[in-house]
Amino acid sequence: MDNQNSNNNMNDENDNGRNNKGKNRSILVMLAISIVLTLLCWKAYDKIMNGTQKEIPYSGFIEMLEGGELEEIKIYSSKIEFVPKDNSDGLNKTTYVTVAIDDEALADKLKLAHQRYNTVYEGVDESGSAIIGTILSYVLMILAFYLFLSLIMKKGGGMMGVGKANAKVYVEKKTGVTFEDVAGQEEAKESLTEMVDFLHNPKKYLEIGAKLPKGALLVGPPGTGKTLLAKAVAGEANVPFFSMSGSSFVEMYVGVGASRVRDLFKQANQMAPCIIFIDEIDAIGRSRDSKRGSDSEREQTLNQLLAEMDGFDTSKGIVILAATNRPEVLDKALLRPGRFDRRVIVEKPDLKGRIDTLRVHSKNVKMDESVDLRELALATSGAVGADLANIINEGALAAVRSGRQFVSQQDLIGAVEVVFAGKEKKDRLLSEKEKKIVAYHEVGHALLVALQKNTEPIQRITIVPRTMGALGYVWQVPEEEKYLQSKSELMADLVTLLGGRAAEELKFDSVTTGAANDIEQATNKARAMITMYGMSDKFGLVQLESVESQYLDRALSLQCSDETATKIDKEIRDMLKDAYLKAKKLLSEHMNALDAIAEFLVEKESITGKEFMDILSKIE
Repeated sequence: MDNQNSNNNMNDENDNGRNNKGKNRSILVMLAISIVLTLLCWKAYDKIMNGTQKEIPYSGFIEMLEGGELEEIKIYSSKIEFVPKDNSDGLNKTTYVTVAIDDEALADKLKLAHQRYNTVYEGVDESGSAIIGTILSYVLMILAFYLFLSLIMKKGGGMMGVGKANAKVYVEKKTGVTFEDVAGQEEAKESLTEMVDFLHNPKKYLEIGAKLPKGALLVGPPGTGKTLLAKAVAGEANVPFFSMSGSSFVEMYVGVGASRVRDLFKQANQMAPCIIFIDEIDAIGRSRDSKRGSDSEREQTLNQLLAEMDGFDTSKGIVILAATNRPEVLDKALLRPGRFDRRVIVEKPDLKGRIDTLRVHSKNVKMDESVDLRELALATSGAVGADLANIINEGALAAVRSGRQFVSQQDLIGAVEVVFAGKEKKDRLLSEKEKKIVAYHEVGHALLVALQKNTEPIQRITIVPRTMGALGYVWQVPEEEKYLQSKSELMADLVTLLGGRAAEELKFDSVTTGAANDIEQATNKARAMITMYGMSDKFGLVQLESVESQYLDRALSLQCSDETATKIDKEIRDMLKDAYLKAKKLLSEHMNALDAIAEFLVEKESITGKEFMDILSKIE
């Protein structure tokens, strides 16, 4: 016990020493800033009051004096300053200076100029009292700046607020967010519910010897609801919620981030039990890699965060939540058990999750009986919670623009198109030739969807240009949620993607640039089949590429030699060539259907999947 007390005393002495050093450093910094500000202000004041100075010979001074050109004269022991009459007004007046010469006749000339031309002259006292007065004015000005900066530091907690943890504190009544407001993330909520229960009833866990996990890392793509989940935990637990972004810790001054981390945990200890939430933690938690150079400020901030996470007692009820969509760049020391004990994956919602999310976001929206949330959820495969909230809002706005009091299914389907393809560009009018080319291109895609197995049904075909760059598109909606794709389905997708270019070549003399995005998607899909999915007979079951930034752009990085990469490129070309030849063959066998549907699309500009299938069934 005595050892423990002595250790505590030593820690207190160390903290006091650190605090005293910090205070002394702050005093020196404020004093230096005050002196600099005083010099700058004094220089500016002197320039305003005295203007600029220009030196001229003594003979020029006498000539101007006798000619009555001078307004004001000041005589010093070693110099004479004077201001001409034509430059005595305004703030930017020019003061002339000349060397003082022992001239017995000067006194008579000054007296005569005063009598004739009303010239003002005076001798300046350069004794010690004048110097003392100047020094005293400097000291008073420095003291005024010092007191001003001290007042700012007391209010802001640091130099202009630097070093202060500007954490926003939320309580349940302010956030108003609970687990009922978070849909489509049942597994994530289940992982966090235990933490909420511990904050409510810590006794039953402590009695059995269990400890509250110190932290949980929320990982997932942008827009999936990581921040919303953290607020829901605080709302369910009814405890204070400290929220800061990772970038808020890092400043240009070294040591400021570490100071803000200390201040944040100090506030949290005073308000325990509570929750600390650090959004975008990768801003300070990046791996400390000496090969790529170091960032002293960021590394000091990370080290302080690690020390604080090791130092606080979980029995007080402090929980740290952090969110990121780049877990692969985080430092290993940050991820080990004892710091972030749990990794909660917040993924894109599945079909049921999208239905629940749409239901949550539409609970305050007036909808008519035509709305089918399941159909809408099927049409938004791959959408995150933020996308779904945006779709509901866009649908409501469309209903208001139409002058209706209830949102219909047509409004919501139109909102899906707006969110993922952009608004219709009403000012972009295609020529008849271009409209015909786009129509054949899109019908080429649609016809190959209908002619092949293992494809998804068509919802809509349009040749109306959109703000995101599309001149037209074919919208397919799956009949059910799918998590796997077979090789035959992927091959059918390749044929469909190249169908637009094939239709152009079959119908017109040359091809256009309209297939750029189709070729890009087809190339990426073929590459993934070869390098990731092991669907190439030539390379077999070998992973030739790895995924980087799993929750962002999912960029692929080659893990093979240059010779193998060359062979991969050739395999991709062969695969796409076979798909293109198949597309041309199928379309050439059904040119009557291609012509008829394209003509109908040119006339209507947009047709539904049902209309498309009706025309096709009549022709076939």
